[in-house]
Amino acid sequence: MANLKEVRYRITSVNSTQQITSAMKMVSASKLRRAQDAIIKLRPYANKLKEILQNLSSNLDNSSEGAYSKQRKVQKVLLIAISSNRGLCGAFNSNVIKATNVLINTTFAEQFKSNNGSIMTFGKKVSEFYAKRPYPIFESNNQIFDHLTFNNVAPLAEKVMKAFATGNFDKVVIIYNQFKNAAVQILSTEDYLPIVPQENEVVKKSKMDYIFEPNKEEIVSELIPKSLKIQLYKALLDSHAAEHGARMTAMHKATDNAQELLKELRLTYNKARQAAITNEILEIVGGAEALKG
Repeated sequence: MANLKEVRYRITSVNSTQQITSAMKMVSASKLRRAQDAIIKLRPYANKLKEILQNLSSNLDNSSEGAYSKQRKVQKVLLIAISSNRGLCGAFNSNVIKATNVLINTTFAEQFKSNNGSIMTFGKKVSEFYAKRPYPIFESNNQIFDHLTFNNVAPLAEKVMKAFATGNFDKVVIIYNQFKNAAVQILSTEDYLPIVPQENEVVKKSKMDYIFEPNKEEIVSELIPKSLKIQLYKALLDSHAAEHGARMTAMHKATDNAQELLKELRLTYNKARQAAITNEILEIVGGAEALKG
């Protein structure tokens, strides 16, 4: 059985850890509220805009305005991996890295083997991971989450759009954690470019409902770039909210585990203390009996 000094040290250490994890949980809960409000407000607008974008793309494949919807043979690919800047959020970052590696080793294995695959990273965790790997890095941005606004995201989206339009990439895929609630994050892999039209009866019917004013060309030149920027912004907001939810959940579990460990350590301490007292009593009694003899 551990001695009293060692157990006291462990109790102090676990108690200190519990205070830290509890504080981190409260901080994440506060940040989650703001991030959750942001993605919940944007998501309906982004989803509707994406639906309109997909409807428009079916009529633009052979036009000059359809540069973002052209289906080409996938020879060059860009993977956009979104993680967080900090850890202590469970499997949040490792899930993104694993999903990205699966795409590299399976779906786009041929492209990456021929050095035609590139990676764009958001967040220190994924950036540091792929900086040590022999893959071309198209762009690395770890500061975007410090000031996550549409105006800051738009230039990054424009860079990707331009690279696709000029033929530097034939396909762009985003890998990120989608926010569902504080306890659940859905790992998502979405095709960003080219724009793929939806093929279902609802969309086919809705195609007849759009009236272009002032004209299709002007609408397309404004709507498609804006929609693509919104889609990247939405993915970053989703990941940002999911990160705080994952960290809050992880810190909540860590706090509970620390509490359980403290109970066990205090029980161990009391047992060790009781054993020490019993030994002292036995020594005293033994000494007294020896004196009587």
